Amino acid sequence: MSVLIIIILTAIAALYAGVYHQGKFSRYISILGLLIAFVVSFRADATFFAQYQHMFHFTANAALFTRVTIVTTILLFFLGGFAFSNHRSHQSELYALMLFSLCGGIVLFGFQNMVTLFLSIEILSIPLYVLAGSAKNDLRSNEAAIKYFLMGAFATGFLLFGVALVYGSSGSFDLYQIHEFAVNNADNTMLILGAVLMLVALGFKVSLAPFHMWSPDVYQGSPSLITAFMMSVVKIAAFFAFYKLMTLAFAGIFSSWINILGVLIIITLLLANVMGLAQSNVKRMLAYSSVSHVGYLCLIFYGINSLSSYNLAFYLFAYSLATVGVMMCLIWVEKIKRDTSYVAFKGLGRTEPILAVAASVSLLSMAGIPLTAGFMGKFAIFTQAIGDTPFLVLMAVLGSAISIAYYLR
Repeated sequence: MSVLIIIILTAIAALYAGVYHQGKFSRYISILGLLIAFVVSFRADATFFAQYQHMFHFTANAALFTRVTIVTTILLFFLGGFAFSNHRSHQSELYALMLFSLCGGIVLFGFQNMVTLFLSIEILSIPLYVLAGSAKNDLRSNEAAIKYFLMGAFATGFLLFGVALVYGSSGSFDLYQIHEFAVNNADNTMLILGAVLMLVALGFKVSLAPFHMWSPDVYQGSPSLITAFMMSVVKIAAFFAFYKLMTLAFAGIFSSWINILGVLIIITLLLANVMGLAQSNVKRMLAYSSVSHVGYLCLIFYGINSLSSYNLAFYLFAYSLATVGVMMCLIWVEKIKRDTSYVAFKGLGRTEPILAVAASVSLLSMAGIPLTAGFMGKFAIFTQAIGDTPFLVLMAVLGSAISIAYYLR
């Protein structure tokens, strides 16, 4: 809880700093606050079971994912000085909104109750609707904000309907009590339908096909640093919630939803990678790349063991680092050439060799080329899943092979 309080106070301080100083000062305050929060997260009392009617349980896994998101946010804030150079008048608000969204993600790591799940998703999402449209003079940014808001509201409707059905069948919002009910009533139709609706809702949040339709337009239209934040920090928080909900609350009805998820994984891997080949804009290509990575990540639901959470954390951190590396290059090109098409990146190796190398290594990691962190993350998840679903692992390997074509284009 101390980590959460520090980040909230940092966001408030960044807002006040913007009243009296330039946005640069707000960025320094934000980075300092996040560094303090990161150090505090290692304290022995950083994990606890909050006494709010057991609505919040901050475990060692939650602390691990919190550190991953904090480090990723710090790296993104280091890019903020250049990325937000056109937003000098309201930089402090942008940093504060990103911090508030991060707070929602941290609460999401520790949710123990369906009510907490809903509230934390809203805390995570609402600042993003503003951030997506923060380039108010850019029509694409305005469009991104509207689409993100409408699809977010649509997903929330599915989530609440699912929660209502789960509560109606189990009589509880608590994950452990729902788990116990599911184990003893695995054939309860209302519970299964509620679980499927919640799977669909969180599928929207993590961009699992075919519920990904909002992400290419939103990622392309949003300011690039906000896109990087959504592709990394937001995806980490949303996917962890997805993983925790399905493997804890609905583990007792695993056989009722896992086949549905398997079909969605196949659709995601094929559709995202094929569409990625057809793109001429790098931001849009990265959006489909982000969707394809959700397909790889969903293999974590197969062959679950004691190392699954660590495999998931490593994959997400490797993916986030690669995202930061690619977006660093993209932000520079966008500022200089005001374009994010493939053509704008031609000759980058001659003019900015360091940026080009960083982007190349990051793209190789995303593709899962051996000796990269991305390869090790994919290898860990594929190895875990291959015993239960060799066909899906084969599809994932095929998807990775296709992705190499548009990463190295």
